[in-house]
Amino acid sequence: MDVETLADNGVEPLGSVAAAPAHTYRAGIIGGGFMGRVHARAVRVAGGRVVALASSSPDRAARAAADIGAERAVESVEALVGADDVDVVHVCTPNHLHHPVAMAAVAAGKHVVCEKPLATSPEEARELVDAVTANGLVGTVPFVYRFHPMVREARARVRSGEMGRVLLAHGSYLQDWLSNDADNNWRVDADLGGPSRAFADIGSHWCDLVEFVTGDRISALSGQMATIAPNRGGDGRVVTTEDMATVQFRTEAGVLGSVVISQVSPGRKNRLLLEISCSEGSLAFDQEQPERLWHGRRDASRDLLRDPDTLSEAAARYSRLPAGHAQGYQDCFDAFVADTGAAIGGTAPDGLPTFEDGLRSAHVVDAVLRSSAADGRWEEVRS
Repeated sequence: MDVETLADNGVEPLGSVAAAPAHTYRAGIIGGGFMGRVHARAVRVAGGRVVALASSSPDRAARAAADIGAERAVESVEALVGADDVDVVHVCTPNHLHHPVAMAAVAAGKHVVCEKPLATSPEEARELVDAVTANGLVGTVPFVYRFHPMVREARARVRSGEMGRVLLAHGSYLQDWLSNDADNNWRVDADLGGPSRAFADIGSHWCDLVEFVTGDRISALSGQMATIAPNRGGDGRVVTTEDMATVQFRTEAGVLGSVVISQVSPGRKNRLLLEISCSEGSLAFDQEQPERLWHGRRDASRDLLRDPDTLSEAAARYSRLPAGHAQGYQDCFDAFVADTGAAIGGTAPDGLPTFEDGLRSAHVVDAVLRSSAADGRWEEVRS
């Protein structure tokens, strides 16, 4: 379907979530793996350019630049953040490098898009928030599940009061990519990934989403973590990061909730499930079925389908294809980068996840770690 046909159907073409920017978006990407490719595509869809890429070595940078279509490879992080033709630095490195690389970019006067976790401790996350604020820069974190149209629809219905009083929030985020003992990755190493793995990596997304949809923050929690494969990859290292976690919590408004997090659940590839029970009905969103939002009522239940003609204004803004033409994860990322560009241009897109949200996530992860270390004792979420 061409652009003219989309316009005839009342749907904006891909890349038009935010208005055409009155500024440049010349991106430098640090890290050329899977996430670097996702970021690069989103930059181009949003009308920007990927002008430079740096990696762990000049050779890797050259290969990655060719793979993702960057205009050139540079030999170091320092060369990238100091480049005059880079406006925005996208940090797609292992977690332990997020803080120093992002701080270097801010010191060079660059806007920053930093993969989550923003930092491996609340203290370092706070330093980044303070740095971008002091320098008048934009810093965003890709909590991109916020950009599913049906998540925006759930948010609009809950926050408008249509669903009544929120009573309960629950769900899970399940993956299986580490379900075999031989499975290995840099994220398993606490020195590279940080003290939390499964919860910081994917549990953070679920907690961000429940707070985003309800507008109600988790205030206290009780968490447990477990590692089912203490030796991965046959290299003799003892794995200290968790494979799974369970968390029960209460919110500032007194709502109870629970979530199950796992990277060792066979058959579950990337299943984020969020269900909100309210006094007038329930809503459930499954990230692996993103075109649908389950709306449950005592007298009847139905699936709401992504259709820009019937969704709320907030959801329709991100519904960029006609009903029946599936949108997914990359579309969310494209919208996130487009909104980041709009923020750099001086607007304030609703729901854009910033470094403040990255700091918030760091505090939630810290509370889970403290609770698990204390055998599930209830811990307050600090701020």
